[in-house]
Amino acid sequence: MRHQRHLTLLAAVTVAATAAPGAAQAQDNGGTLTIDQLLSIGSVVSGSPAWSPDGSAILVESGLTGGLMTISPEGGFPTRVPADLGSAGHFLASQMPGWSPSGAWISFVSDKSGKPEIWLWSTSDGSQVQLTSLGARINSMSWSPDERTIAFAGDRYGNYDIWTVDVATRRVHRLTTDKRYEVFPSWTPDSRRVLYVRLDDTWEDHTVIEVDTDGGNPRTVLEDTDFFDYGAGTTFAYPQVSPDGSQVLFRSHRSGWINYWLAPLEGGDARPVAAAQADQSSAVWSPDGSSIAYTENHNGHHDLRVVSAEGGKPRVLVSPDGGVAVSPSWAPDGSAIAYLQGDLVSPNDLYTVSLADGKSRQLTHSMPAGNFGSRVVVPEKVHYPSTDGHSIPAYLYRPPNAAAGERFPGVLIIHGGPTSQFHDRFDQNAQFFAQRGYVVLLPNIRGSSGYGKDFADANNDCWGRCDLEDVVAGADYLRAMPEVDPERIGLTGTSYGGVMSMYAASFAPDEFRAIIPGSGYADWVHFYHGENELRHVKLLEHELGPFETSQDVWRNSSAIYEVENVASPIFMVHGVGRYPGSDQSEIFARALENYYKPFRYTTYPNENYYVRSTANRRQMLLDMLDFFEEFLRDEMVTVGERTSR
Repeated sequence: MRHQRHLTLLAAVTVAATAAPGAAQAQDNGGTLTIDQLLSIGSVVSGSPAWSPDGSAILVESGLTGGLMTISPEGGFPTRVPADLGSAGHFLASQMPGWSPSGAWISFVSDKSGKPEIWLWSTSDGSQVQLTSLGARINSMSWSPDERTIAFAGDRYGNYDIWTVDVATRRVHRLTTDKRYEVFPSWTPDSRRVLYVRLDDTWEDHTVIEVDTDGGNPRTVLEDTDFFDYGAGTTFAYPQVSPDGSQVLFRSHRSGWINYWLAPLEGGDARPVAAAQADQSSAVWSPDGSSIAYTENHNGHHDLRVVSAEGGKPRVLVSPDGGVAVSPSWAPDGSAIAYLQGDLVSPNDLYTVSLADGKSRQLTHSMPAGNFGSRVVVPEKVHYPSTDGHSIPAYLYRPPNAAAGERFPGVLIIHGGPTSQFHDRFDQNAQFFAQRGYVVLLPNIRGSSGYGKDFADANNDCWGRCDLEDVVAGADYLRAMPEVDPERIGLTGTSYGGVMSMYAASFAPDEFRAIIPGSGYADWVHFYHGENELRHVKLLEHELGPFETSQDVWRNSSAIYEVENVASPIFMVHGVGRYPGSDQSEIFARALENYYKPFRYTTYPNENYYVRSTANRRQMLLDMLDFFEEFLRDEMVTVGERTSR
């Protein structure tokens, strides 16, 4: 049973006994999608497609079950790969299952034996082999070209080292012992050397090192600086040696944008592959080494490009209208590329595109039957002015079938990160509220990725202060719209979006009529001394400064220390029951209670701090709708103007 705790709303808010509007909205309302219909819209594929070495199949992760399946590049019904993945859930891109070079095996990480280990599934007889027994986390792995060995990063001794495992004997060998994180191994084409990435203690600088397969003769190949790596190597990712063994392809922030660069394997100056004022992702060598495929991000729109390894103008191969093309994988003969494509009104599907004529073929169809595509809201991409000369890009969702002169409440949704971004992707939460009569704005506030390093760093040292100005400016943008009731603006978000919701409650108490922080963090000082979870601490130290020397900044960016200013009703939601959890919402609730502030507090079971299961997300959305209906559609009138911040 869902655990729910409601604490009394005190003097600032009058509570009326009403029917549950969320429950009513769960019923079909003409052309509006019900919540169950909306939540059924999801991709049938996820992760990164991988083309089989013989070109006959494309391996993908199922977006529905989390298992594996293969699909013919000619289309047709998928074939399930009956590999037992345990309860590990969806794969990280760095752990994605992969074909062995001959196609005899599919490698994957599974925790079915109790701990994450590397397993092999035979493509000939369906047998499964547990390859490692390390009893540790594994964050990246790659096959040697001769298929004899897998190199991987494991943290058996407290931090990630590089290991290899012999496929025939299952013998494991530890190649590195440095106290710094060493991750993302790849191979030279002759299988004689392993390249890997060593992070410095701040996770901002990367060194690519080459070693023999026994760990001997280490040599620095290249160094890259000032590129914070929140995922312990996942942002920098694998250094990729060219098929002829002469160059290394790597990702860097050195130009002020995340671009791909090439450096000679034996040492020398690096050069950009296709310099652009845009972030680039998912680069892969063509099988013959003549070309590189990658994706490029322009204000949330991702296109698929191919460029000669010698340089020159890239070819835009796929550019979906209002959408994204991501995760390219070359056909073994180099004639086509598999990729995922989705857009603002439909989830990702698997496609292939021919290099010869540029024509794409759709291999999966994720959108459910029932004409759902014509019943979703098509958002508009807008910009609005904020302080310090910033122009904030955003997605604007309007309620469908609005009558002339009708006015609606407005809701801002803030993304997590904070160094993250809303993209040209289908967004269930925005659709849910827009279809229920809310004008919804999804801004990419300062600190977001995708707009260059200067913009991503623009909220360093000022979380909840400078970036909050972009949120307030977004609320003002909504207020200026003729279809929005200016006195009925709400705010929500998850993770850093939850943090920002807490910031707005404490630091801008007169801006929002109702606020829903989802899985937020209220007290970074308490977090440092309590949870102290490593990657979050690295992020905070990167953006706010080392705790020992910047405690005043950490405190200034903690909503709990100004909780006495809160004037808006607050509804905190988060998951409980599974490790890792957090007490951050609870301590904010206790502080609100101590100051007699209006709030509610609800948790959802069998989750870690974040709510991900469909059943719990369904209930949480209905609970959020009930709260916004109560406080953004009430008949209460405020006398006088809003107090400026």
